Amino acid sequence: MGTKLSGIFDAHIHIQPWEQMKPEVLATIRSGNDDFETLMGYSRSADSFLRHLDREGIERAVLVNYVSPDLMGFTDSVNGYIADYCRGHLDRLVPMGSVHPRFSRDPAGDVERLVEMGIRALKIHPPHQLFYPNEYRQGRLPALETIYRKAAEHRLPVLFHTGTSIFPGARNVYGDPIYLDDVAVDFPRLTIVLAHGGRPLWGDTAFFLVRRFPNVFLDISGIPPRSLLKMFPRLEEISHKAIFGSDWPGPAVPAISRNVEEIGSLPVSEDALRRILRDNARAVYTST
Repeated sequence: MGTKLSGIFDAHIHIQPWEQMKPEVLATIRSGNDDFETLMGYSRSADSFLRHLDREGIERAVLVNYVSPDLMGFTDSVNGYIADYCRGHLDRLVPMGSVHPRFSRDPAGDVERLVEMGIRALKIHPPHQLFYPNEYRQGRLPALETIYRKAAEHRLPVLFHTGTSIFPGARNVYGDPIYLDDVAVDFPRLTIVLAHGGRPLWGDTAFFLVRRFPNVFLDISGIPPRSLLKMFPRLEEISHKAIFGSDWPGPAVPAISRNVEEIGSLPVSEDALRRILRDNARAVYTST
């Protein structure tokens, strides 16, 4: 069928300081990208990257960054990096940052500082940050409760990685989205986005959470479009809460434009495609 929709919003792109990555982790990115030097160039120049988005037909994008010094190599400097990168381009780029609950000594203050520097969304990556999202309930990680409370207060959507990860050292036991049931109950004003929809193991759980909670949304990044309706055969039913993301330039992720083209060819309504490829991301991540 295809779609000629304008204003497409990619809500899950990784523009990161790749040089911070641990060598064994960076090797995974290199192996999945034929032109890594071009990717490095995009990470150093927003103007260059925006020209790439123009070529790919993307109007807006969320740029995902998170802190994981022990597993991935990313320190909390990623927050200043992405805030500076997006400055002057906030009409097109949404900077996403992170407070790591296992390392932060002042989680409330850290969230406040992210807001002050211009961060507009937060990322929690349990398999790379090594905790369950509901560990505040057992008293093991009270910083998580503080982060969620402050994010809700500042209306910062929080993107949670759900599903598996192939990066060295990732602990996939933390990727089950069921632990976000507690978070959604305890923080009904917090906007929760399930990155990757629990792929490939927990799609049914992700679907249940999206249908159960008005504050939970589905990010379909990292799911091959040909598999999307296999994982979510009732996608049309939740199309008002599903958000397109490419996960580019993750390993084996095709060009953003190819992702869009293949999703546009799925047997769903034009209204559903408009919501998934543009409108839902606008509602969650921007004020316009």
